[in-house]
Amino acid sequence: MIRFLLRFLGFWLLAGGFVALVVDGTRSIAASELVVTSARAGWTAISAGSYGQMEARLSALAPWLWADIVSPLLDFPLFVVVAVLGLLLMALGRAPKRSRYDASS
Repeated sequence: MIRFLLRFLGFWLLAGGFVALVVDGTRSIAASELVVTSARAGWTAISAGSYGQMEARLSALAPWLWADIVSPLLDFPLFVVVAVLGLLLMALGRAPKRSRYDASS
């Protein structure tokens, strides 16, 4: 059941990454220049309050965690971050590979 949930969420995140890529492509065509939405801009557009809360909590917990790990990751394009998370969840949810020498089946 957990594997199904991981694959399901991974699929939707991968689809969301594709949608973000299409939106950035459409904006780039309309502006006649490359337009890329960062993960930080996408997060603050969806919920600025949760972004501020997460920044405050992680900075209080471990300042290096926010400054050295999370903040640089949020500078990547939104479609890359969402697609990589989706692929990671799909990989975690895949069925284990069966050995051809397994006698239990």
